[in-house]
Amino acid sequence: MTEVAGTPGAGDPESRRTGSTEPAAQAAPTLSLAAEFDTPDHATWQRLVAGVLGKTGALPEGFDGAPESLLTTTTYDGIEIQPLYTAGDESPEAGFPGLPPFVRGRCPDGNVAAGWDVRSRHGHGDVRAVNREVLADLESGVTSVWLRAGRGGVPVDSLADALHEVRLDLAPVTLDAGEDYAAAADALLAVHAEHGVPDGEVGGSLGADPIAVHARTGAARDLAPAAELATRVAARYPLLRTVVADGLPFHEAGGSDAQELGATIAAGVAYLRALVDAGLDVEAAACQLEFRLAATVDQFLTIAKLRAARRLWARVAEVSGVTGSGAAMRQHAVTSPAMITRRDPWVNMLRTTIAGFAAGAGGADAVTVLPFDEALGRPEEQSLRLARNTQSILLDETKLAGVADPAGGSWYVEKLTDELAHAAWREFTAIEKAGGVVAELTSGALAERLAETWNERADRIATRHDPITGVSEFPLADERLLERRPSESDGLVGGLPRVRYAQDFEVLRDRADAHVAATGARPKVFLATLDTLARHTARATFTANFLQAGGIEPVNPGETDGLADLVARFRESQATVACLCGPDSAYAEQAADVVAALREAGATEVWLAGKAPDGVTLDGTVHAGCDALAALTRILDTLGVGGQRSAEQGSDKQGAAR
Repeated sequence: MTEVAGTPGAGDPESRRTGSTEPAAQAAPTLSLAAEFDTPDHATWQRLVAGVLGKTGALPEGFDGAPESLLTTTTYDGIEIQPLYTAGDESPEAGFPGLPPFVRGRCPDGNVAAGWDVRSRHGHGDVRAVNREVLADLESGVTSVWLRAGRGGVPVDSLADALHEVRLDLAPVTLDAGEDYAAAADALLAVHAEHGVPDGEVGGSLGADPIAVHARTGAARDLAPAAELATRVAARYPLLRTVVADGLPFHEAGGSDAQELGATIAAGVAYLRALVDAGLDVEAAACQLEFRLAATVDQFLTIAKLRAARRLWARVAEVSGVTGSGAAMRQHAVTSPAMITRRDPWVNMLRTTIAGFAAGAGGADAVTVLPFDEALGRPEEQSLRLARNTQSILLDETKLAGVADPAGGSWYVEKLTDELAHAAWREFTAIEKAGGVVAELTSGALAERLAETWNERADRIATRHDPITGVSEFPLADERLLERRPSESDGLVGGLPRVRYAQDFEVLRDRADAHVAATGARPKVFLATLDTLARHTARATFTANFLQAGGIEPVNPGETDGLADLVARFRESQATVACLCGPDSAYAEQAADVVAALREAGATEVWLAGKAPDGVTLDGTVHAGCDALAALTRILDTLGVGGQRSAEQGSDKQGAAR
């Protein structure tokens, strides 16, 4: 097999301008709207940006750089997202759908003719319930089934019962059986035979993925049995794929998009080598692979990730000698399990809708929208229905699949695709130089890089630079957590961690709820509101939202009549922690006296919302960008709310006042 080498730079096919023998078409006339006005230029726009930033106080005094640079954000892969993209932001030609480098899609018509494959995930120990759920999905818009089998899923010897009355010639099945993939594959093929499905019409995937098992357990698994399975079934079942290169273990460990892509491409290369070593030619080996990637609420990064993934695999295929259909990556996009919250789970429906939209716009061949209550346990009938209907709306009502590569041509998307492809290629080549993904998993080097990204992500979540609606921002006060039957564990432990972005804030909410259950009262903090209602409301509202993210009740007395009245209201609240909320001018004049009076009245800690004035001793401050997780944890500790802070929750530092 040809050695995988090179970078997706200017010399690669995916980076070359697409040539054409057709005569140049005459440019269409430009539609001039408001032609009587002067044409704005970039400098004019920059001056307007500077004016807006100056009014908001975001433009530092004496700043002489490009004002738009203050609006630039950076991804976890170091890619700078600009506030404006123009025709000057060059990127390689994306080519055409169905042609290398397949940036614009695997098929020439995209998903226009038939839409993408709507794939639902099922599998738990109640086989009859699984069968009912599968049949309900297939009767209501789902076109294929992702079936969890073996430990934690449908018992392998019960696959026939789970698929009872399923038209397997119309609804392909993709297995997810962990270490039991060989036995599950034999059982599934036997079910196809019992249903009378001709070998040439058996589709779906047997789901063999020993690298994912390695990633989940920390113990290496031999790739040879999966390769031998592929050689056994490849000729007999031409439409059936055997192996999955799954990026979810790397995504769920908190990794970045480029890390997920690089590791997944490396897994694909490892399988390609194993399949060729087992006797398949490289073309047939490539056709045995399917790739699984996470779709997140960041729709543009998801679109770019799927487009970049196809470009990367096309490069691998080219240097490996693959020229046919195997050069086009077959993608299964799954809405991110890491972004799903237990708290205010209804918001997950919005997250998965955006992620599903991005997966469709990015050209995924199959899309799975996970139910909104996925993190709570076994999804119920209603949540399964909402998940499948999300895709029905995207396909049938939004007409998202009505055009190939709907995001193509966007200066932003094309530039982001190119930059992400290069970042992922660097990750992939680093893995290859270290001996491949199996070696990187065994040494722990890949886990260390993923952990570094997770730590950075966790810090941004803790400081709410990456807000989580309904959890760290705008929480649902006094929420009653939905109850679901427990999900069976797949037993894969000991390898890469599985994180959810909301998990540390949810620990705080659980602590507060346990306190309510034990004492009948919610932990509370008194808001010491200074000055008039109009002048203290902004910071009081901010602080109330801040406290509720930790399950703490804010006690707002409103406008008070002087210091004595404020202290009386504090005593009436029976709170032991207070937080000053008011304008800076009131802090300068009153904070010292108010803090002293509150401490004398029994306050064990006094905090302040905003910038603390000089000479005032406080226990902490809360403001935009502070470590909310650390502050809320300390307040709960002070209030005597039980529970220990988890190791994943970062440092104990308090956010310094601005």
